[in-house]
Amino acid sequence: MNSRRTRQVSDVTVPLLASGDEIDCVGLAKVGSVSVKRRMLTTTLAAVLSGGSLIAVAQPRPLYFALTRQRLLFFAPDPLGGKPGRQPVMDLPRQLLTVEPPSSALLGLGLKTVLSVAGGDQGLKLTFPPAYKAGARDLASRLPQST
Repeated sequence: MNSRRTRQVSDVTVPLLASGDEIDCVGLAKVGSVSVKRRMLTTTLAAVLSGGSLIAVAQPRPLYFALTRQRLLFFAPDPLGGKPGRQPVMDLPRQLLTVEPPSSALLGLGLKTVLSVAGGDQGLKLTFPPAYKAGARDLASRLPQST
């Protein structure tokens, strides 16, 4: 992630930090997954409504993240400028998190991992586009590995 976006994510995170808390890493990932059924429905609906001149594909939502000593915060990007929003859309306690080792995604260009929360039955899939692969490795190295 470029230094300007890193600074913007840090700027929205700092006011939310508790005393003694620090930012360990920041990045961008596509969070969640979209079912094949939903992808087919979206593509078909867009093609029918546009007379075949437009195709739309549903994708997981890109979110900025900031890992601090105590929490993992996710921020939605502003639709117009791409800057991170002021309020986190997700706030997870760090001590409850584990992560699977990053593996290949997007035809081997990107990386993916699954973030698990202790006590939860389902993990949160994180996909890192090729330009943000370093963020996947950085996040995975700072959290305990899933067994």
